[in-house]
Amino acid sequence: MLSSSTLTPLSMATNTGTLYLIPTPFDTLDRESFSWVIPAAAQQCMTRLNHYIVEHPKTARQLLKQIDYPAPLQAIDIQVLDEHTKPDEISRLLAPLLAGHSVGLLSEAGCPAVADPGAGLVRMAHQKGIRVVPLVGPSSILLALMASGLNGQHFLFHGYLPADIARLATRIREIERESMNRQQTQIFIETPYRNQKLLDNLLRLCHDQSSLCIACNITLADEFISTRTIREWKQSLPDIHKKPAIFLLHA
Repeated sequence: MLSSSTLTPLSMATNTGTLYLIPTPFDTLDRESFSWVIPAAAQQCMTRLNHYIVEHPKTARQLLKQIDYPAPLQAIDIQVLDEHTKPDEISRLLAPLLAGHSVGLLSEAGCPAVADPGAGLVRMAHQKGIRVVPLVGPSSILLALMASGLNGQHFLFHGYLPADIARLATRIREIERESMNRQQTQIFIETPYRNQKLLDNLLRLCHDQSSLCIACNITLADEFISTRTIREWKQSLPDIHKKPAIFLLHA
């Protein structure tokens, strides 16, 4: 096993380790597809790290197994950072870095710290003078924007919209109005099992001429990305129930 000091040229010659932000696939992939989504350099970096901060240890170990991690997975120091982690617990997670060990931060899917609980850890790492290195990998938000054909010069990511029906309706109207006034692409996501409800409300509340892109299961074998007007979507709806999706609206 290589020590953290061998992670050159990515590592810095300091007393602290480096925090690597490692994107992960959106689902289980075969070896060829995995190599298409996660660059070789990122995979090599992952095999060199002995310490990880993850959302779910089980899926993190599955990922490391898929890249042929060169040591027993039980020997890896894996700490949990999820939506239940309290702010005062984050400093404990940085202890290996302050001791000189480099650490990998893994999201459950996609990019760490983007619509993900890792942002607080990254901010505290900066405060403590720890080097933060983002690695190349899949970002469903940017991939969807690239493929949408909508305004890529001026856009806004909202994260999750309200679950409450009344608040959701108000927010959708606000988002469409903001897009119209600023000519800005509005990007948002939803929990997969509520996708259909969100889509139904978008079709009910938005103007027929507004454009909506639905990007579903990005990078997977059944990837679906299509941009149509609200009027056109009303004529033919995709099956996105329980499938990870990104929604992009441009009025």
